[in-house]
Amino acid sequence: MRPWIVVAYSAPVAVAIAVFLIYPISQGSFSDGVAGVFDGFLFSVMHGSLVTSSLIRESTKNESANEGYKFSQEGETYNIVASHGYFGQLIFQYASFNNSRSLHLFLAAWPVVGIWVTALGINTMAFNLNGFDFNQSVLDSQGRVINTWADIINRANLGMKVIVITQTKKIV
Repeated sequence: MRPWIVVAYSAPVAVAIAVFLIYPISQGSFSDGVAGVFDGFLFSVMHGSLVTSSLIRESTKNESANEGYKFSQEGETYNIVASHGYFGQLIFQYASFNNSRSLHLFLAAWPVVGIWVTALGINTMAFNLNGFDFNQSVLDSQGRVINTWADIINRANLGMKVIVITQTKKIV
């Protein structure tokens, strides 16, 4: 097995352990962690559709297109021009790659890194290790509050909570 295949498969294993084992043990539910995994799956599906749409048929119509590929062959089994056009239609015209190596690096590295970061984030939140606590204001040397965007967002959140509380009390 080639080394990058092991690296690529380490991402789904890491996120599966994070979502289905670590998060439920510490928090009791895996539903919050599942939504963060879709980034990597999106690019994996995009890679699959890109490859299948640009394969060069080297087999008969009765055989699968995958039969034309022989392990460790020298020649390419896909057409980079066709994949360039398809990828341009899939995303937008200027998002496609002319170079097959840069295309494969993007379609392989982006999901793997995204899934790794998702697994790390799920594990971090599972044990309440959120390092960014924006509920504390920044103070100057005299003890006065320095207004930041975090303060504005916290005030907006408090305002939303007040609105929700008053609306629920009107209903009851």
